[in-house]
Amino acid sequence: MPKLLTISLVCACLLPLGDSRAAGALASPAAIVDAAILPLMAEHDVPGMAVAITVNGQASFHNYGLASRAAKLPVNEHTLFELGSISKTFTATLASYAQVLGKLSLNDHPGRFMPALKGRSIDRAALIHLATYTAGGLPLQFPDEVEPEGMSAYFQQWRPSAAPGTRREYSNPSLGLLGHVTALALKSSFTDAMQNRLFPQLGLRDSYIQVPDAQMDRYAWGYSKANAEIRVSPGVFAEQAYGVKSTAADMIRYVQAQIDPQHLNLNMQRAIAGTQLGYFKVGEMVQGLGWEQYPFPITLDRLLAGNSADMIFESNPAQRPAAAQMQALSTRPTLFNKTGSTAGFGSCVLYVPELKIGVVMLANKNVDITARITAAHAILIQLAQLAPQPARPTTPPRR
Repeated sequence: MPKLLTISLVCACLLPLGDSRAAGALASPAAIVDAAILPLMAEHDVPGMAVAITVNGQASFHNYGLASRAAKLPVNEHTLFELGSISKTFTATLASYAQVLGKLSLNDHPGRFMPALKGRSIDRAALIHLATYTAGGLPLQFPDEVEPEGMSAYFQQWRPSAAPGTRREYSNPSLGLLGHVTALALKSSFTDAMQNRLFPQLGLRDSYIQVPDAQMDRYAWGYSKANAEIRVSPGVFAEQAYGVKSTAADMIRYVQAQIDPQHLNLNMQRAIAGTQLGYFKVGEMVQGLGWEQYPFPITLDRLLAGNSADMIFESNPAQRPAAAQMQALSTRPTLFNKTGSTAGFGSCVLYVPELKIGVVMLANKNVDITARITAAHAILIQLAQLAPQPARPTTPPRR
């Protein structure tokens, strides 16, 4: 770690929140964030990080270190980072949006849109199984020998290890196929559907699948474990599973849209609501569309268990929660969580809609997930202590 860590702090203009506890915290947001982020960066030799928090609709930005060590370019809230698997939440939102438009149903099977898959094992799974990694045993990654032109052939020959809806196995091919089918349903390329339909409707001005040439100077360099500069490589379904590049400014805007989507058009409001449904209970976690859910408050140990290597690399039993279970969960605030990684970047997003709080952490190094979750949880817990208590729900639960 360099002896001198360049730190820049840029805070959005913060208005009084009407709650004395929240107002006191937001008067010095750096204290909360610095206490969690500076030790993480020092321990893991992270070149740069962009962190954003939101409380009751007000955002602040906390920027640390360098987007490029070679160019000595400081990070700011407009620096582009690779989001890794947080991209899956956008893919899931696009699928939910397509369902709202009547272009597909999550109960459809992939063969409806890819005739070559009709009658194949993969076609026993519905799109909701692809969206929740419960199709029956799709792998974490495509085998190395699979090229983009061989994607359909791979799914034609794939054989399940479990019935759809019984096991969760985290999978890029699973979510990737969902995104591919969604683009077919929308009669668009996936990149076009994301960049020209979804992102603008979410109010995201600096989020890309393909970073334009004119914006490349804002695209941070990632750093490998050996501190070599690196960026994400193309791959089968890379765009759908881990291909979004975005900024802290756009990502906190995205989180705020999850918390309060009323400024969006009605179709997009419904699409977001669709991603916040819970479909399968897996250990301590409920798997939704892209987002992973927990009752809040939650201990760090429970959140770490839900983000553990076992949850990423192993097959875990999945159960559809009974209506009574989901009703019980709905009486407490819900934490939504997603992490993402590429070879040179690591990210984390957590938010609690009922408390109107959220955290975005973007780093240009693939920091250990445990460290990311620990830091984000520490920030969120302190924000929660300052947030007004939510009113008891008077409408039917989201789920």
